[in-house]
Amino acid sequence: MAEVKKIATRESYGATLVELGAENPNIVVMDADLAGATKTAMFKKAYPDRFFDAGIAEANMMGVAAGLATMGKIPFVSSFAMFASGRAYEQVRNSIGYPNLNVKICASHAGITVGEDGATHQCNEDIALMRTIPGMVVMVPSDDIEARAAVRAAAEYKGPVYIRLGRAAVPVVNDPENFKFEIGKGQTVKEGKDVTIIATGLGLDSSIGAAKMLAEDGIDAEVINICTIKPLDEELVIKSAKKTGKVVTVEEHSIIGGLGSAVCDCLSEKCPTQVKRLGINDVFGESGPAFDLLHKYELDAEGVYKHIKEFLGK
Repeated sequence: MAEVKKIATRESYGATLVELGAENPNIVVMDADLAGATKTAMFKKAYPDRFFDAGIAEANMMGVAAGLATMGKIPFVSSFAMFASGRAYEQVRNSIGYPNLNVKICASHAGITVGEDGATHQCNEDIALMRTIPGMVVMVPSDDIEARAAVRAAAEYKGPVYIRLGRAAVPVVNDPENFKFEIGKGQTVKEGKDVTIIATGLGLDSSIGAAKMLAEDGIDAEVINICTIKPLDEELVIKSAKKTGKVVTVEEHSIIGGLGSAVCDCLSEKCPTQVKRLGINDVFGESGPAFDLLHKYELDAEGVYKHIKEFLGK
C-alpha cells in the first residue's frame, strides 16, 4: 500500500497565497513576526512590496489590516491562533467584524497538535471566540486540498473570514479530482445508517479511520466533513441526523463553543437528536509530541472508535 501523503495546512496556505498574489494585485499579506512558522514568508519572497511585518503587535496588525481593507485591498493576516483570536480579539471584533470589513484572518498553530509548545500556545478556544462575532465566516480545513480551496474561497468572499490552520502535517484525505468546495457547505464522505460522525479539521481523518473500525463490528457510520463551522450546513446536518438518529462530533477544539456546540445549537432547535461531542473536555493542553497528545486526548481513530462504541452501547 502506498504511503499516505501528509501536508500541514499552514504549508497549503502559504503556497496558495503565492498563487493568489499572482492573480490579484489587491491581495496583501501581514504577519506578526512569525512568517516562517505561518508560511506567509512564501508570499514575502514572491511579493515583498505587498508583505508587511507588524512585529509582535497583533492588535495593531488587525487595525492596519482594517485600514487596508477600507482602501480596496484584500488583507490576509496571520499569527498563531492563540494570538490572532485571543490577544487581538477586541480589534478583530470592533475594527474588522463590526464594520464588516474584507479581512481574512488565517491563524496557524491551533489545537493540541501544536505539540511541545504546550498549553499556552495550544489554542482550543479560537473557534468559539470567532463564532460569536456577527458576520464572521469560520472555516477549519481538513487537509491540503481543502485548505487550498478554503483560502481561495476566502479571497473571493466579501467580508471577514477566519481560517484555522495546523502546525502538524496531516494526511491528505480528499480526492482532488472529485473535490468541490463552497463556503457554508459540508460533504458526506461516507454514507451510513447507524450513526452520524460530523468532523472538522484533522478530526476528519480520525473519523474516517474510526468508521472503518466500526464497519468491522457491523456498525455502518455516516461520515460528514464540515469545513465551514459558520455558517453551518444545517440542511446536511439535519438530513443525516434524521436518518441515523444519533450524532457524534469530532474536533481538535474545546467541546464548548466549537463544532459540537454549533451542531447542538442546530439540532436542539430543529431536529432534537442525541449528540456526543468529542474534543478537548474543558481542560488545558500540555507539552508533548503532537500525535501522542492526539492519542492521549482520545481524538485519534482509536479514541473516536472507542467513544462511539460506548455511545451506541455496543
